[in-house]
Amino acid sequence: MGRKRKELPLLSGVEICGVAAEGKSIARVDDLVVFVPFGAPGDIADIKLDKKKHSYAEGHIERLVIPSSIRVEPRCEHFTTCGGCRWQHLPYEEQLRFKQQQVTDALTRIAKIPLPDISPILGSDTIWAYRNKMEYTFSNKKWLTFEQLKSGEEFPDRDAAGFHIQGAFDKVLDINCCHLQDDFGNRLRLFIKNYGKEYNLPFYDLKANCGFLRTLMIRIASTDEIMAVMVFGEDNPKAIGEVMNAIKEQFPEITSLLYVVNLKVNDTIADQDVITFHGRDYIEEEMEGLRFRIGPKSFYQTNSRQAYELYKVAREFAALEGSELVYDLYTGTGTIANFIARQCRKVIGIEYVEDAIADARINSEANDIDNTLFFAGDMKDVLTDDFIAEHGRPEVMIVDPPRAGMHQDVVNVILNAEPERIVYVSCNPATQARDLALLDQKYRVDAVRPVDMFPHTHHVENVVRLTKK
Repeated sequence: MGRKRKELPLLSGVEICGVAAEGKSIARVDDLVVFVPFGAPGDIADIKLDKKKHSYAEGHIERLVIPSSIRVEPRCEHFTTCGGCRWQHLPYEEQLRFKQQQVTDALTRIAKIPLPDISPILGSDTIWAYRNKMEYTFSNKKWLTFEQLKSGEEFPDRDAAGFHIQGAFDKVLDINCCHLQDDFGNRLRLFIKNYGKEYNLPFYDLKANCGFLRTLMIRIASTDEIMAVMVFGEDNPKAIGEVMNAIKEQFPEITSLLYVVNLKVNDTIADQDVITFHGRDYIEEEMEGLRFRIGPKSFYQTNSRQAYELYKVAREFAALEGSELVYDLYTGTGTIANFIARQCRKVIGIEYVEDAIADARINSEANDIDNTLFFAGDMKDVLTDDFIAEHGRPEVMIVDPPRAGMHQDVVNVILNAEPERIVYVSCNPATQARDLALLDQKYRVDAVRPVDMFPHTHHVENVVRLTKK
């Protein structure tokens, strides 16, 4: 028989004093640091500890005794349960202030290198319905909230269309309304859910890996073009045709209506065939007269309007005069490469995903851009000293790596290539700071500008310019 777990205490009347990593708030009780989700600096709360280590603990607010003066009413009915927008209870100006501090803390505490003054964060003009892409899961194991469980009611209908619950992969929170995308997304998701209920279509069972309705991806471009990708967990052509026809008839504004039959255990469609049911197999984004083709597997910044502001900062930091050879590392669908191509001599883009590189080439061709060259492959394998010897030493490098940052081999090649300037775009200031410390042997940071792409979340983009010493 296992040992009975020790009951952790309730801390009464604790003041939330700041924000911490992953969007959590922080409190201090004697020498103990307590991390708490959904708190606001200035809150006085009773905090129930859920986990305790030697120097820190994690807990949740059991009772809000005195709300912070900066608190605002969250717009979303699913706030705290969903967990996607952890800062909805904070005014937007406070969110920006905390993100600015997050960047400052990462660069000073991790990089530990000389830094210029960090420019004020560039906030988003639109803080609701800003996402161009949302993904929803259909599940027969709807997550029941604590209030529902305490009510004693029976909930025989457990079908849901919404988001995965963090820490419970097989449970999905049924979403009535998400405010992060245009309301079209809510209408389409609820239509498919209700259609499935009406015609007794099985919602997916994430443990048993069976069921018909599986996932839905919705992309809404700044051009108002709409893509919907329905993923089915069973190869049932008759039922698939009926669902897709129903969507087509109900939502004629969809310009790209696609579907996938995914019989694998995981939800990714990167290795699956995408079938065009109606319209084109892509939608287009627009930026300064350039058109960017976005397919169902393409990466594109999920905040279209703020992506334009981000790329303008990157272009400004690159300080192009027209004669430069630019390397665009982690180029994705070549958005930055094509965006800056008219201001430089040549751009070479490198990206791991072959489909993205295909899109990058199409985007260049569609915009009559003939000074780009794209390569697909693992960055550390493609970007070698021999590659640079063959294609030329760049005057400028733009890097926009994934959250994990750059591989040490990539950093070494950059140091050997010695471009005059490096523009480092990052979605993770912590790994960016680590990489800046590695580059410090030959480069100094002379400009920093955070950009907020994701209002109501703790995520922040940061652009840094490095100049050769």
